[in-house]
Amino acid sequence: MSRLLIRGGRVIDPACGVDRVADVLIDGGRIAAVGASPPAPPGTETIDATGLLVTPGLIDMHVHLREPGSEHEETIASGSRAAVAGGFTTVCAMPNTDPCADNEGAVAFVVRRGVEAGLANVLPIGAITVGRKGEQMAEMGQMVRAGAVAFSDDGDSVRDSGLLARCMAYGKMFDKPLISHAEDKDLSGGGVMHAGAVSARLGLPGMPAAAEETIVGRDIILARMTGCRLHIAHVSTAGSVELIRQAKQRGVAITAEATPHHLALTDEAAATFDPNFKMSPPLRTADDVAALKQGLKDGSIDCLASDHAPHEREEKELEFLFAPFGAIGMESSLAVFIRELIDTEVLTWPELVARMTANPARTLGIERGTLAAGAAADVTLIDPGLEWTIDASRFESKSRNCPFHGQHVRGKAVMTLVAGRAVYRHQP
Repeated sequence: MSRLLIRGGRVIDPACGVDRVADVLIDGGRIAAVGASPPAPPGTETIDATGLLVTPGLIDMHVHLREPGSEHEETIASGSRAAVAGGFTTVCAMPNTDPCADNEGAVAFVVRRGVEAGLANVLPIGAITVGRKGEQMAEMGQMVRAGAVAFSDDGDSVRDSGLLARCMAYGKMFDKPLISHAEDKDLSGGGVMHAGAVSARLGLPGMPAAAEETIVGRDIILARMTGCRLHIAHVSTAGSVELIRQAKQRGVAITAEATPHHLALTDEAAATFDPNFKMSPPLRTADDVAALKQGLKDGSIDCLASDHAPHEREEKELEFLFAPFGAIGMESSLAVFIRELIDTEVLTWPELVARMTANPARTLGIERGTLAAGAAADVTLIDPGLEWTIDASRFESKSRNCPFHGQHVRGKAVMTLVAGRAVYRHQP
């Protein structure tokens, strides 16, 4: 495998406490050295990174790749292309496929298809319950053996608290986090947007904040009881942020994530009746957005994730009431995070990078998210000043349901390396 020297970039590696202009030497697919002009053997390829940020490969721990079952919306191969175009070297595939990834064979299939795509590292998340029906525990041990890094019934919450507690006990035994889609569907069922003044004005059924917060509270109690590591997906309400903050103060093993759409948009976007603004959990209020940003700032929310959810055009062109929930995000997330968190001084660059590299890696217990010597050479080069317009028609994803389409943004991944191999180069 060839040697590569990335020279003169601002290297930001929160896992190692590095933030300085330095060179990165890659040899044999691994980081050989980070420093001032490390010795480069003859024949080393050199990349001039002057003016660029050089970070560990970005990690998106919440994506939907739709394969098997809905390959017309996305495949593991097309999702991998979208990932590296967005700067992500590792993505975690949620199990709500058809059939569901609730057994060893299904998890092994995702791993194999990711290897065949040969781009991003594709790590499967197994279902907590068989068929995600919330009735019977899935074979968690066998899925761990096949490569599952976490467990989730994403799209649904496990309604049976006794069953969830037993699943958490197994999660603790295998030292794998359970990822909670916090939604009490007895409260939110039939809703299509946040329940509040805007939904009342539009005449659309609402999903109250309490539907999320009651499950967050319950899952925290069960995690404390069992000792299982709990991760709250796509946090959207101020109440959830406060519950997570308090749980951390009490020593509960809990982490959480926020998405670009919940940080950048409010329920007012639904006034356009554009189904690309229909999410689950729904877009909330300006106060909720402010609470999410404060949670990121004070560490209550650990990670940033896209919740990339592709849907075919015909589905998303249905009227708001009947269109499916979800938006794509891998190719636009970084720019939106820069605008909402860096430009507004909510986070510094090292803090943002940590929430997209070291923190997801630590949450999942995977050996990624660092440029330490000997680590896999997964590297993202970011041009923080590159201005561009988000154009979903040019995305690598097979779907086009992006709520940020047409927006002018700044900052983009211009090169993505996986195991020292350039798998994406930005073409102006």
